[in-house]
Amino acid sequence: MSKIKAKIGSKSASSKAAAKGPAKRPQARRLTAAQRSWLERGVDQAGGKLPLFDAGGREISHKTIRACIAAGWAEPWFSNPIKPDWLVCRLTVEGYRALGKTPPGDL
Repeated sequence: MSKIKAKIGSKSASSKAAAKGPAKRPQARRLTAAQRSWLERGVDQAGGKLPLFDAGGREISHKTIRACIAAGWAEPWFSNPIKPDWLVCRLTVEGYRALGKTPPGDL
Protein backbone atom coordinates (compact mmCIF):
# COMPACT_ATOMS: atom_id res chain seq x y z
CA MET A 1 0.00 0.00 0.00
CA SER A 2 2.83 2.43 0.80
CA LYS A 3 4.27 1.91 -2.72
CA ILE A 4 1.00 3.10 -4.25
CA LYS A 5 0.95 6.21 -2.05
CA ALA A 6 4.57 6.91 -2.97
CA LYS A 7 3.71 6.75 -6.68
CA ILE A 8 0.66 8.96 -6.31
CA GLY A 9 2.45 11.45 -4.08
CA SER A 10 5.52 11.83 -6.29
CA LYS A 11 5.63 14.04 -9.34
CA SER A 12 6.21 12.41 -12.67
CA ALA A 13 9.17 13.45 -14.82
CA SER A 14 6.87 15.26 -17.24
CA SER A 15 5.21 17.31 -14.51
CA LYS A 16 8.63 18.20 -13.07
CA ALA A 17 9.77 19.40 -16.49
CA ALA A 18 6.57 21.41 -16.95
CA ALA A 19 7.12 23.06 -13.56
CA LYS A 20 10.53 24.34 -14.70
CA GLY A 21 8.99 26.25 -17.61
CA PRO A 22 9.31 25.92 -21.36
CA ALA A 23 12.15 23.83 -22.68
CA LYS A 24 15.07 25.79 -24.09
CA ARG A 25 16.10 25.10 -27.66
CA PRO A 26 19.69 23.99 -28.01
CA GLN A 27 21.90 26.75 -29.34
CA ALA A 28 23.27 26.33 -32.82
CA ARG A 29 26.85 25.14 -32.64
CA ARG A 30 29.56 26.94 -34.53
CA LEU A 31 32.06 25.11 -36.67
CA THR A 32 35.67 25.05 -35.56
CA ALA A 33 38.34 25.64 -38.20
CA ALA A 34 39.15 21.91 -38.30
CA GLN A 35 35.48 20.94 -38.64
CA ARG A 36 34.86 23.52 -41.39
CA SER A 37 37.95 22.41 -43.30
CA TRP A 38 36.94 18.75 -43.17
CA LEU A 39 33.29 19.35 -44.08
CA GLU A 40 34.14 21.71 -46.95
CA ARG A 41 36.18 18.97 -48.62
CA GLY A 42 33.01 16.90 -48.97
CA VAL A 43 30.95 19.58 -50.74
CA ASP A 44 32.26 18.77 -54.23
CA GLN A 45 32.52 15.01 -53.72
CA ALA A 46 30.00 12.49 -55.02
CA GLY A 47 27.36 11.92 -52.33
CA GLY A 48 29.12 14.41 -50.03
CA LYS A 49 31.82 11.84 -49.16
CA LEU A 50 34.15 13.19 -46.52
CA PRO A 51 37.88 12.42 -46.65
CA LEU A 52 39.73 10.17 -44.26
CA PHE A 53 42.92 12.24 -44.57
CA ASP A 54 43.70 15.95 -44.73
CA ALA A 55 45.44 17.65 -47.67
CA GLY A 56 48.82 16.86 -46.06
CA GLY A 57 48.10 13.13 -45.81
CA ARG A 58 47.42 13.06 -42.06
CA GLU A 59 44.40 11.15 -40.75
CA ILE A 60 41.47 13.39 -39.79
CA SER A 61 41.10 13.55 -36.02
CA HIS A 62 38.48 11.16 -34.66
CA LYS A 63 37.49 13.93 -32.26
CA THR A 64 36.65 16.20 -35.21
CA ILE A 65 34.70 13.44 -36.97
CA ARG A 66 32.72 12.46 -33.88
CA ALA A 67 31.92 16.11 -33.04
CA CYS A 68 30.55 16.64 -36.57
CA ILE A 69 28.46 13.46 -36.32
CA ALA A 70 27.13 14.54 -32.90
CA ALA A 71 26.19 17.97 -34.29
CA GLY A 72 24.36 16.34 -37.22
CA TRP A 73 26.69 17.79 -39.89
CA ALA A 74 28.05 14.39 -40.96
CA GLU A 75 26.83 10.82 -40.78
CA PRO A 76 28.55 7.45 -41.02
CA TRP A 77 28.12 6.20 -44.57
CA PHE A 78 29.44 2.65 -44.66
CA SER A 79 31.88 0.37 -42.88
CA ASN A 80 35.37 -0.13 -44.24
CA PRO A 81 36.06 -3.88 -43.99
CA ILE A 82 39.82 -3.40 -44.35
CA LYS A 83 40.06 -0.72 -41.65
CA PRO A 84 36.96 -1.01 -39.42
CA ASP A 85 38.22 1.75 -37.10
CA TRP A 86 38.02 4.32 -39.93
CA LEU A 87 34.77 6.26 -40.06
CA VAL A 88 33.70 6.73 -43.67
CA CYS A 89 31.24 9.61 -43.54
CA ARG A 90 29.29 11.97 -45.73
CA LEU A 91 27.77 15.39 -45.33
CA THR A 92 24.18 15.68 -44.15
CA VAL A 93 21.69 18.33 -45.21
CA GLU A 94 22.50 20.12 -41.93
CA GLY A 95 26.19 19.91 -42.80
CA TYR A 96 25.62 21.68 -46.11
CA ARG A 97 23.53 24.32 -44.32
CA ALA A 98 26.21 24.86 -41.65
CA LEU A 99 28.63 25.64 -44.48
CA GLY A 100 26.14 27.98 -46.15
CA LYS A 101 25.81 25.64 -49.14
CA THR A 102 22.74 24.22 -50.85
CA PRO A 103 22.51 20.46 -50.48
CA PRO A 104 22.20 18.45 -53.69
CA GLY A 105 18.74 17.18 -54.57
CA ASP A 106 19.64 13.52 -54.01
CA LEU A 107 20.14 13.83 -50.22
